[in-house]
Amino acid sequence: MPTDTPPINQSDKAEVPQKAGAAVIADYVRNLPTKPGVYRMFNADGDVLYVGKAKSLKNRVSSYARDYGHSNRIQRMIAETRAMEFIITATETEALLLEANLIKQLKPRYNVILRDDKSFPYILVTDHPAPQITKHRGARKRDGKYYGPFASGTAVNRTLDVLQKAFLLRTCTNSVYESRTRPCLLHQIKRCAAPCVDLISEEEYAKLVDAAHSFLSGESAQIQREFSEKMEDAAADLDFETAASYRDRIRALSYVQGRQVINPGGVSEADVFAIHSEGGHSCVQVFFFRAGQNWGNHAYFPKHDKEEGPDAILDAFIAQFYDRREPPNTILVSHLPKQAELLSDALTMRADRKININEPKRGEKAELVKAAVMNAKEALSRRMAETASQEKSMQQLANILGMKEPPKRIEVFDNSHIQGSNAVGAMIVAGPEGFIKNQYRKFTFKAGSLPAGDDYAMMRDVLRRRFERLLKDKTAERPDLVIIDGGKGQLSVVLDALKDIGFDHEQEGVTIIGVAKGRRETEDGRKRIDRTMGATGEQIVMPGRSPFMLPPRDPGLFVLQRLRDESHRFAIGAHRAARKKAFGANPIDSIPGIGAKRKRALLNHFGSAKEIARANAQDLEAVEGVSASLAQRIYDYFHGE
Repeated sequence: MPTDTPPINQSDKAEVPQKAGAAVIADYVRNLPTKPGVYRMFNADGDVLYVGKAKSLKNRVSSYARDYGHSNRIQRMIAETRAMEFIITATETEALLLEANLIKQLKPRYNVILRDDKSFPYILVTDHPAPQITKHRGARKRDGKYYGPFASGTAVNRTLDVLQKAFLLRTCTNSVYESRTRPCLLHQIKRCAAPCVDLISEEEYAKLVDAAHSFLSGESAQIQREFSEKMEDAAADLDFETAASYRDRIRALSYVQGRQVINPGGVSEADVFAIHSEGGHSCVQVFFFRAGQNWGNHAYFPKHDKEEGPDAILDAFIAQFYDRREPPNTILVSHLPKQAELLSDALTMRADRKININEPKRGEKAELVKAAVMNAKEALSRRMAETASQEKSMQQLANILGMKEPPKRIEVFDNSHIQGSNAVGAMIVAGPEGFIKNQYRKFTFKAGSLPAGDDYAMMRDVLRRRFERLLKDKTAERPDLVIIDGGKGQLSVVLDALKDIGFDHEQEGVTIIGVAKGRRETEDGRKRIDRTMGATGEQIVMPGRSPFMLPPRDPGLFVLQRLRDESHRFAIGAHRAARKKAFGANPIDSIPGIGAKRKRALLNHFGSAKEIARANAQDLEAVEGVSASLAQRIYDYFHGE
């Protein structure tokens, strides 16, 4: 539970006989208090079906024990319930905060689930004699002033680029700043005032920082007036270079404001939530307004039951959205949440300031919400069109591969290395709605565990490790389709590996195929990629079938190409990251007993790892913190003993 969640007074879990549905719920009701709290409902396998909160646990849970007045969704949930757990809280507000936290952690089947819950980027102006301006994402551990959130990294980068031109603040890290002996390129192109080499005094640089704070706080018009006055003064003094500099800075600030899609005059800080539902699916558009400017928007497609109304969806969505985010003072919505007052109280308690949730009916705020609803409608239309196309392609792929129904989970495996060095195995995962990136996995190999550059051995090892884990974890989701990057050889070793560990893919209902470049033999006896049947010559290899290709415009081929390209991208990226890490590694790091402190002492004494390797044991022992035994160990390491 997050530290900002109010403390829970009492936790209670009751044991009841194995009954079903309303009967098991009725047994719990007898012993429940009328206090506020959170309840969880479980099925026969122990999976969480639903997390809810109540002002009175007894009254709320007793409603599930009745046989009437429930929607189809609730009836199914009650029928599946086999056990319940309860957490009693001091207030209903505490229960609301805890409910949002548990829903995000457990992702119950019958709750509205916020998906794509990434952290949003901010602009950070650090606390420092010469403050740095930079993009920040994640926990706010650094001291300084944060501005945001921005809807995307692109929006932050674009704004930072313009702020550099306008205020000439440094973007380099503190270590780079402290090591500079001459101005960097950013100073040469007039994007930094170069405080690192004292080309500007601390007092003058502080004025630039103050101006940036003012602009990011919504005082853009005042800053532009000041720059305009300074430009005119410089021009009057015939200092045309300075005047041109201020002219460029004014243009930069105008660009930031001009790039905003909507610039409300009467809304300085607010988040706008607008929902549009159609065909059992919903899109929630969130717009961020800070400092009187639109800092971007983001579309969400929450998972919910078809019977949920927009007010109930927003109710759950907003509570989860601000579980670990700082809310603004004003939240504007297209549909007032069912528990708007309670939600406002909960956010107020967490933020320690008043948070208002409003559904505007007229004026500028209503226009903002209207624009957000229009965006939600358009985003949902695009999403549904893409989903329909994806479903059609998946169905076509299933037909080609002889599967009874379209795959719900596809796992694609690939390897990447350069002549065996920095070898990495990769697994990507895809479903009906696209790639599931939080389930991607990388596989590394211990040095000497496999023959260098042996793709067959690498693929065999990766699949063995993956399916051994599936055999151990019975609750893990199994793939319907496994795609191997390779032809007959790779597929053969994979099938052998699965057979060795006792995994029968046919019995488990897992289709395994290999996808390779199709080749044909030319008149001169050479084998070349055949591009006559497939757009890029993809050859499909399956157990018990002859290799075959698909026509260039086949939807199934398009799916395979996307999957293969994504697996290549992920595998190559993992390999490059490993190669970069190995390139920057210091040989000293591999010596047992050498920590950060001794490593620093050795490097300070000798200057480089190369000189440490040349030193004899007596010279090594002269370094502070290096004993005679450690000095001998270091010497033996570099001299192959």
